[in-house]
Amino acid sequence: MNIGEIAKLAGVSSAAVSRYFNNGYISEEKKEIIRKVVEETGYRPSVQAQTLRTKKTKLVGVILPKIDSAAIGSVVAGIHTVLNVSGYQLLLADTQNNPDKELEYLSTFNDKQVDGVIFIATIFTAKHRRALKSMSVPVVIVGQKLSGYHCVYHDDYHAIYEMTKLLAEKGCRRLGYIGVLHQDKAAGQERYEGYCRAVTDRGLEECRENVVISDFTIRSGYEKAETLLKKYGPLDGIVCATDAIAIGTMRYLKDQNIEIPGQMLITGHGDSSLSRVTTPTLTTVHYSYEKSGELATGMLLDILAGKEVAVKEMKLGFSIVENESSRKR
Repeated sequence: MNIGEIAKLAGVSSAAVSRYFNNGYISEEKKEIIRKVVEETGYRPSVQAQTLRTKKTKLVGVILPKIDSAAIGSVVAGIHTVLNVSGYQLLLADTQNNPDKELEYLSTFNDKQVDGVIFIATIFTAKHRRALKSMSVPVVIVGQKLSGYHCVYHDDYHAIYEMTKLLAEKGCRRLGYIGVLHQDKAAGQERYEGYCRAVTDRGLEECRENVVISDFTIRSGYEKAETLLKKYGPLDGIVCATDAIAIGTMRYLKDQNIEIPGQMLITGHGDSSLSRVTTPTLTTVHYSYEKSGELATGMLLDILAGKEVAVKEMKLGFSIVENESSRKR
């Protein structure tokens, strides 16, 4: 079948059917008639023909660091929600936290394989900046702020600041922090600086030194908790850059018979599903990850439709989810 035959069955013009498949304007009445005919016949337009005619692939490339992350999964769910109703399809590129792979996928998508890219970013090296600058398709960045580019990111600095302040207000005077590499500006540098500012503002400047760096894993959280306590202990509160790190820390403390929250208060970051099933439940930071995916996708679609010209940087808020790990008995 072709568009002409679909139009004949629906009793509309071929132009109306074309607008239907390309998300152009068409009355709701005609749209419903065409939809029924398409459903009954099982017709699908030729992607190759559409690409040749419109110069668009109707594909959006998404570059992400690790699909098995709950936070990343939520961002992708938000992207999917918007693309599902826009006529675009999704191409996922999982880099497994390999910066070189990010560069490879940027290059691949730049060869007009997609109409636009959503980049769930971690670090920006000089090579990344050059690659982004050379892109011939629009890019929207999620999770990091990069001046000169459309981006949607969270307030990592103030989230950790408020979390550290919470523990200080509960009486903690010997705080420690388990962070991640500063090359990751959001999760690394911004969260670290929020911790340092908070302890300084509460008159606990000496706690600025009580810092170790971890990977984004439960295992590393366990190992770095041991390092932190052996190097800077005894402590009465530990702020962690992620939920996974916090859960690893809690396991280590339990193995050392250190009571949570009786002897030590613990906080995480990310409001993962695991934070609600630990014993005790984990105090954490909630971000609207799915919403960030939806907003970034809407931003990209506006660019593709010619609606968005000025660079837009969108910072999203957070909320503290206080659970048992920071509630002193």
